[in-house]
Amino acid sequence: MFSPGTKKSNFSSRKDRPLPKHSSPGNTSPATPLLENRKPATENYVPDRPSTGTPAPWAPRLSVRARIPTVKSDKVDDVDPTQPVYVEEVPQVVRDEQANLLQKRLSGDTSISGGMDKGTSLAWIICGSKLFVWSYLAPAASKKCIVLELPSSILEDGDISKNSGSTWLLCVLDWDHNALGTNKALQQRTSVGVLLCNKKTRALVYWPNIYFDSSDFITTLNKQQRISYNSLIASAIPDKKCFCIALACSSNGQLCKFICSPTGIECQETIAVSSQGSQLIGPRGYLRSMVWHAPYSSEKESKRRFLLLTDHEIQCFSVDLGSNFSLSKIWSHEIVGNDGDVGIQKGLAGQKKIWPLDMQVDNNRKVMTVLVATFCKDRATSSSYIEYSLLTMQYKSGIDVSSESSYLLHDKILEKRSPIEVIIPKARVEDEDFLFSMRLKVGGKPSGSSIVLSGDGTATVTHHWGNTSRLYKFDLPYDAGKVLDASVFPSDDGEDGAWVVLTEKAGVWAIPEKAVLLGGVEPPERSLSRKGSSKEESTNVSFAGNIAPRRASSEAWDSGDRHRAVFTGIAHRTAQDEESEALLSQFFHEFLQSGDVNGTLNKLQNSGAFERDGETNVFARVSKSIVDTLAKHWTTTRGAEILALSAVSTQLLDKQQKHKKFLQFLALSKCHEELSARQRKSLQIIMEHGEKLAAMIQLRELQNLIRQQTSTGVAFTNSNSLNDLSGSIWDLIQLVGDKARQNTVLLMDRDNAEVFYSKVSELEEVFHCLERKLSLIISEEMPFTFQLQRACELSSMCVTLLNTSINYKDENHMWYPSPEGLTPWYCQAVVRSGMWTLASFMLHLLTENEMGHLGISSKLEFHSQLEVLVKVLLEAYSGAVRAKVEREEEHGGLLEEYWHRRDTLLDSLYQQVKSFNQGSSEVVEEQNKEITEKLSYNLLAIAKRHEGYQTLWNLCFDHNDLELLRSLMHDSMGPKGGFSNFVFKQMYNNKQFSKLMRLGEEFPEELAIFLKDHPDLLWLHEVFLHQSSSASETLHALALSDVDSSISEVVDPTFLEAKTEPTLADRRRLLNLSKIAAVAGKSGHYETKLKRIEADLRILKLQQEILKLVPEDEETQELAQKLLPPADLIQLCLNYQNKQLSLYAFDVFAWTSLSFLRCNTSLLEECWKNAANQDDWEAINQTTVAKGLTDEETLEILKETALFQASRRCYGPEAETYEGGFEQVLPLRQESSDISMGGSSVEGILMQHRSFPDADKLMVTAIMLGSVAAEGMLEDGPSPME
Repeated sequence: MFSPGTKKSNFSSRKDRPLPKHSSPGNTSPATPLLENRKPATENYVPDRPSTGTPAPWAPRLSVRARIPTVKSDKVDDVDPTQPVYVEEVPQVVRDEQANLLQKRLSGDTSISGGMDKGTSLAWIICGSKLFVWSYLAPAASKKCIVLELPSSILEDGDISKNSGSTWLLCVLDWDHNALGTNKALQQRTSVGVLLCNKKTRALVYWPNIYFDSSDFITTLNKQQRISYNSLIASAIPDKKCFCIALACSSNGQLCKFICSPTGIECQETIAVSSQGSQLIGPRGYLRSMVWHAPYSSEKESKRRFLLLTDHEIQCFSVDLGSNFSLSKIWSHEIVGNDGDVGIQKGLAGQKKIWPLDMQVDNNRKVMTVLVATFCKDRATSSSYIEYSLLTMQYKSGIDVSSESSYLLHDKILEKRSPIEVIIPKARVEDEDFLFSMRLKVGGKPSGSSIVLSGDGTATVTHHWGNTSRLYKFDLPYDAGKVLDASVFPSDDGEDGAWVVLTEKAGVWAIPEKAVLLGGVEPPERSLSRKGSSKEESTNVSFAGNIAPRRASSEAWDSGDRHRAVFTGIAHRTAQDEESEALLSQFFHEFLQSGDVNGTLNKLQNSGAFERDGETNVFARVSKSIVDTLAKHWTTTRGAEILALSAVSTQLLDKQQKHKKFLQFLALSKCHEELSARQRKSLQIIMEHGEKLAAMIQLRELQNLIRQQTSTGVAFTNSNSLNDLSGSIWDLIQLVGDKARQNTVLLMDRDNAEVFYSKVSELEEVFHCLERKLSLIISEEMPFTFQLQRACELSSMCVTLLNTSINYKDENHMWYPSPEGLTPWYCQAVVRSGMWTLASFMLHLLTENEMGHLGISSKLEFHSQLEVLVKVLLEAYSGAVRAKVEREEEHGGLLEEYWHRRDTLLDSLYQQVKSFNQGSSEVVEEQNKEITEKLSYNLLAIAKRHEGYQTLWNLCFDHNDLELLRSLMHDSMGPKGGFSNFVFKQMYNNKQFSKLMRLGEEFPEELAIFLKDHPDLLWLHEVFLHQSSSASETLHALALSDVDSSISEVVDPTFLEAKTEPTLADRRRLLNLSKIAAVAGKSGHYETKLKRIEADLRILKLQQEILKLVPEDEETQELAQKLLPPADLIQLCLNYQNKQLSLYAFDVFAWTSLSFLRCNTSLLEECWKNAANQDDWEAINQTTVAKGLTDEETLEILKETALFQASRRCYGPEAETYEGGFEQVLPLRQESSDISMGGSSVEGILMQHRSFPDADKLMVTAIMLGSVAAEGMLEDGPSPME
């Protein structure tokens, strides 16, 4: 396919440089040998050898990995944003196997296959008889490569063409799908199955778990002559470990269903897919592609749907993942037919054949993208070509995707999401093997982009930009091998990630979003393959002057100089565009002559002048031609004296006048109204041409002013002969003009300044030059004062350009379209980056020692220039963020950059303001104070507009101006609570709690929001607001919190202190305060609150008593400082053989909730078993029998047992509980428990005791006696022994 245009490499500069005789092994390997150092082409001619790339693979050559740059440069100039990014190499075992295979097959293709699985982020390569599987996202230290031996029975590759793509189909089964967290891609997997299929022989091999036993595999052979599988999908079967269902479609229209298990592979069913109205005769090529309708999401998913692509339809099937694994067809939709509104219309003139090649579904399972190839014949030239396009379909409105019954109510299921996107209008004719080897991937960045993989090993990203398609080709040198597969980097936020490709010999590479946007071009007439096209050379000439299409191929491997693309793509001009532009120019010329515009709008509409938006719109192009008109001649053409000529100003004013006339023409012809409604971007570009013209005129005036000041000595003192020319702006003009002159052949004989003042529409290049070439304009070798002067000149230039543009927009705002979602030119990234580079340099000058030796006037001038530069830079960031928010685009990264640079700039300005507040005498100090107040006022305005809260705080805090602080808090209500929240946070971190609470009296709502994360102070504020019930809740939660939040996370390390957890006494005081607040509030349920607080006080008291009985050691000393949960407290009692502790466990249960009792019934049963173990029941039984004790004497002995006391505590008449009773959870007697329902009882628990067979009567008597005994014991009445 295609890749972007670029400047030629520095080949000419390297050509005359002698090559080193010896190369150190540690250095980066040299690039491809120069052309004159190679053998003549006639000595080793290779048919169809492309002119780009590298020598043939069998030629002596350094390895690809050796040529990958190993040292990364920190310089921004060394990074080309249009190039792919190297991610990692393949594992060492894979490289070793590739080397062994290459030695064995020196004369032929090594037939290496591979792929990537998006869901698991696993990559795989088949090399020889081995399958290698690894995670390309795992860190190098933990990277594990699984090596699987392929059985010899499936290695037969049959008659597969080398351009037919991979020989293998592979599916990854992720058994850990539901066990992993949200970030599944980065977590280590422990259970993954692999299903492998030989496309030609139809043989299958299944590894149930490659991480458990890689030698355990199942194979099956399913040979049928001349029929191959085209697509394979597999899904896990719920509730069956390592079981999966696999579906394979073949070229003869058969759909095969397999059940794979650890014991075997069963071909359960083979069905013939019916397709009415097929355009094909014979079995060749179809069925083509299958894809799951939605990702596997749940182990309980009983059915899954998949989509099947035929030669003219998309069919949807459902497979039952339950017992019978039946297949059922849900719907079908014709995409190639006579109705062009529902898909691709066939039978058009010149159209011979249509091949749907591959299909993918987006992450939201709503959009289906189909790659289509159409064989056409041009009647005029009798030449044949293939048109490649993308068809995007979506469900019609009103269809419930999740309901199968919803499809029965509609005749048509799908509709076009957008018009067919033609990605290559006229490509060379390829054979069917090559066409059927092409694969489609969707889901990567930029959003909406797709990547097409061809069988000969190339990958092309296609992105629809504006009204046209942009193509970016990832094309490696031949000795780097093929691109095996592509996938998408995972993203936690659910957004699309960058494209990532797996190569045969060069590892894994990523294609950044910026590379696609900056490096994409519209396609010329050229093939998708590496063979090139016979028309390619002539097509390249028609792009624009001498600009050649850029290739993201072997240039990405060279570590030499990198160059930024001047443009983001070159518009593909059609005959209709040319006619519309010519017609518009004619009408405008007639308007200038006569002022007549009758019939202009209708004629332009009929010519298609309003069909394109953006820079390709014909109105925008005519406007650009007006402002970029090159003067026929200049009075002088060389030297700085050109600036003094009136010709420059005259030409700019003439352009401005003509541009105003063009706007009048648009208004009178009502084209302005049409553009404002339909092509807002185009109209904005037209108006921005006016902005740039006005800015260029003001730049010209500024330049004259600076020259006058320099000649009269008004500028910085100590100017020397270095400034005899026209200063830094002149140098900048030379650099920008030279760059534009070299990029256009027609301008090569013009002066740099002439080109600069002519190319008005490319004013952004001024800022790009500032970003990249500032060191050439202001070098460190220059005198310090000279550096200051030149920096101030550049700052004044930037401010003039932006302020003039903003003023132009304000004065002509009625001409502009609605601004929602449109980014002004001065808010673009290149403009912001240029100004930030200059501002950073000026900040660096502030740190130099020479700054302290300057006079007050020089310091003030420098500060003033920096201040206004900061102001316009922050305005540019604000506009860029606002536009992204309005377009609902991701703007988190831009916002973080904006905040960081804002704080850096404002803090530096504030530090400089503070430096003025120093003087050697009272008079000087008074003068400096006035200066400081004025500068502080200006800084305050900037910080307030851009929410620079830290600077606002510093201004108020350092001047101890509480009134200003309150005023700013009233005015600023930004995100996250605004300035008020920031002030509260600063006071809290500085431990100024009294000031914080007093200030909160004036801002009660804001302080309440802030203190939600600080309950240690929140309750005080709630008391102040007379919210006693809320204060009670806060105190209650604070008393029971695990970690005391009163010691905040301090931002300033100087305030960092060791966190101390509150003691049990502190918690008791908090609970008492909560109790008081609840009584004061007297809400509707305050009695219930009081009861819960009292219960927590009891549990707290129990913990103190329990810890007194527990033996002291290091562990118990730590427990003494913590609040233990009830379950842990009960378990602590069970850990020690102590009668009192065993009874305390029941007390803890008594003051917990009924739900806690029900959830911890087993723990309660353990407490009863523990209580039974506290006494020797066999000894008690022997004593009563041996001594013949009376019932009264026996009862007295039983009163001392733990069972008696526990029964009295839980079931006695005076038993106290917080909620409910123990009988609701664990009845006392066996007969009161429903045994049939699995119920339990205290008596049933005692039956399991070892002493129960001998002392059963005594044990039951003890619990029964305790259940009726009061505190003083009953003296009368029947004895429980009876």
